[in-house]
Amino acid sequence: MLLVDLCSHQKPRPPCIPIQVGQQATIDPAASQPILGLNFRALVARAGLFRVSVTSVFRHGGKRFGMKSPGKLKLTFYLLGLAGAALFTGLLIREGAARVMQALVTPEWVILGIVAFHSVPLFVDAIAWWILFPRAERIPLVQLFWMRWIGESVSTLVPSAAVGGDIVRARLAAFKGAPLATAAATVIVDLTLGVFLTAGFTILGLLLLVHGTGQTSFVRPTMFGLVIALFAFGGFYIAQRKGMFGFVGRLISRLAGSAEWQSLGTRGETLDETVRSLYRRRRGLVGCCVWTIISFLAAAGEIWIALYGMDLPASFANAIIFQSTAFTIRSAAFAVPGGLGVQEGGYVFVGSLLGIPGESAFALSLIMRIRELGIGIPGLITWQFIEGRRLLRSRTAAGSS
Repeated sequence: MLLVDLCSHQKPRPPCIPIQVGQQATIDPAASQPILGLNFRALVARAGLFRVSVTSVFRHGGKRFGMKSPGKLKLTFYLLGLAGAALFTGLLIREGAARVMQALVTPEWVILGIVAFHSVPLFVDAIAWWILFPRAERIPLVQLFWMRWIGESVSTLVPSAAVGGDIVRARLAAFKGAPLATAAATVIVDLTLGVFLTAGFTILGLLLLVHGTGQTSFVRPTMFGLVIALFAFGGFYIAQRKGMFGFVGRLISRLAGSAEWQSLGTRGETLDETVRSLYRRRRGLVGCCVWTIISFLAAAGEIWIALYGMDLPASFANAIIFQSTAFTIRSAAFAVPGGLGVQEGGYVFVGSLLGIPGESAFALSLIMRIRELGIGIPGLITWQFIEGRRLLRSRTAAGSS
């Protein structure tokens, strides 16, 4: 059973509800506290983390305006997951399962070293997030480190939760004493900056790939996709500066027509102002960008270790090329759970350009997935322990009162 305390850290605290995967549950909007300017329970349900009925969340305004349950959204994620699994299986058959397994056989220190080394880029990511907090509201860096670890574990391993990990780390930061608006705003700004920096890192990988192989056929479609993504997130950035969260909150509260939703606009405006204040802190923005770039380069070190252990061309340029490919593909295919199949296809394609056999490139992708499991499973267990302990404490406090 996955026990998750879906209640806010703020008081007065409503009773918490243990939810088992696959169990139907209803949610009373009066017992929910918004996070990120929106209702956290509804966000979790929308993300598909649990099979939760959100009928009662929209009880007052949903029938009037035709709001629907997330069943179709969940079905879409399941279909994309099946498509990714089919692609993964097809590539494995094409490259030969026996040859892939043979290429995957590496000294034990390689995989263990990659898993241990991942703590370096993870810690650097935590520094980039920590710098965004105003000095008076910063929480200890060590705490942000394990929050970042848990958030990455959720985003990587929980199906249909590509952004769920970011909601979780904002929630955990609020639990540890950061103002709710600040915790949410730092995550939003961190994500926005990360998208633009990922685009730059992708361009660097393209330049290195063109320089090393002389191939240019893939440059145009890649750049076309990058331009579209940059325009989309450029619009998201402008919307943040213009007060999008307050606007959305006011719109939802007006449509719902219920007093329970009227405070949503005010909370959204508070989040808008906090986001704008973070963008005015130039030193924090520059620091976040610098440490994020360092994190990208450190993450390429994992690829280099794997290439070296597999007796493949182990240049740092090749490592950057593979890492930028992984970042780009996982970002573009965020709707596919774990980028299953899509990541393997990207590795095989790039490997063919670099003269790396397909089965070796496929095995390289599998090693990266083993690293995700080695880091992510303990992260999910830790998250459940934290949430379960909060649930037990709330029940104890409710029973004694």
